[in-house]
Amino acid sequence: MTFNGTWKIDRNENYDKFMEKMGVNVVKRKLAEHDNLKITLEQAGDKFLVKESSTFRMKENEFTLGVPFEYSLADGTEVSGAWISEGDVLKGTFTRKDNGKVLTTTREIVDGELVQSYSYEGVDAKRIFKKS
Repeated sequence: MTFNGTWKIDRNENYDKFMEKMGVNVVKRKLAEHDNLKITLEQAGDKFLVKESSTFRMKENEFTLGVPFEYSLADGTEVSGAWISEGDVLKGTFTRKDNGKVLTTTREIVDGELVQSYSYEGVDAKRIFKKS
């Protein structure tokens, strides 16, 4: 699968506005701009292992496509939802436990880069990663 590998954050698009809409305070937003995030993706069939490491935390998450699971975002927000595959795009739909609002996200490879897109309450953002 083209997602397999370790990806290092290269740049963000509208990420501060997205985090603000999510309710992330200004201090955490500023820290997130310089988190040096690395994501390692390993796929075996419908099962994924995702390892995230940044300046501020390390976390592992396993999920199976189409199977709901619970997850804690970097700012501590608790969500539940599932990832599905549509062609070469992974699509996630997650509901916040604190307010019931929906966060959608996608992962896809565009021109050799991993593009992670987010949408929440009408605000869209992207984090773009290069393979390392």
